[in-house]
Amino acid sequence: MLAKFTGWGLLALIRLLTGAQARWWGCPPKAEQRIYFANHQSHLDLVMIWAALPEELRSITRPIAARDYWANTPFKRWITTEVFHAIYVERGGGAPVVPPAPPEPPAVERIDPSFDDAPQTLAAAEPEPAGAQIEIPLPPPAAEPSPLAPPGSAEALAPLQPLIEALQSGDSIIIFPEGTRGHTGEPQKFKSGLFTLAQMFPEVVLVPAWIDNVQRVMPKGEVVPVPILCSVTFGAPIRLEEGEERRPFLDRAREAVVALRNV
Repeated sequence: MLAKFTGWGLLALIRLLTGAQARWWGCPPKAEQRIYFANHQSHLDLVMIWAALPEELRSITRPIAARDYWANTPFKRWITTEVFHAIYVERGGGAPVVPPAPPEPPAVERIDPSFDDAPQTLAAAEPEPAGAQIEIPLPPPAAEPSPLAPPGSAEALAPLQPLIEALQSGDSIIIFPEGTRGHTGEPQKFKSGLFTLAQMFPEVVLVPAWIDNVQRVMPKGEVVPVPILCSVTFGAPIRLEEGEERRPFLDRAREAVVALRNV
């Protein structure tokens, strides 16, 4: 009950500060399983898109939240788990990379000198002490490239496991495919998580969204929000086409988000 009242109060505060206007330009709000994917410029992005959804969709939609920010105090941890029902992810997560082995010390070739065939002109030279060895350093072996975890392997899917479990349980989710907040106003390249989820859950509807002005409410590095009118525009769903490669799909998904900026 406390979480429900807190949610109402937080929703009222967010709408007071931002307006939280939802614009359903390409699809209507519908209680079907969806992956909403949006641009990312502020910690308030997840709050903003959560507040823009109708109540019947908020109850079945879970935003992702960066664990190092949203779980670093007991209050934020409580808000994200009890009110937003967020899914914690590790920022910068990706397919684990096998670290390269530490370089081996240079190999040393030891040569036992032999004077059996030494020219006679060197006979007068002082002989080397018996058993002496000459050390000739050899070049170190070429470094092996660090192999990436194969696509679809357990290692590659590990960072996405919380999202996979949420989708398997029937929830909709809100993700930010850039992976980290930008500050130029232009979305960065999308990372591969959206492509992997689209492959694994072809029946889930992929809805692009553009969050406008929220970066001015709480710019990167700031902690005090400023009242600014904001909006979330939801676009027409896209789908992963048969045989479509990862990068073309991610570029097309990014373009679908950017296209909503001027709608």
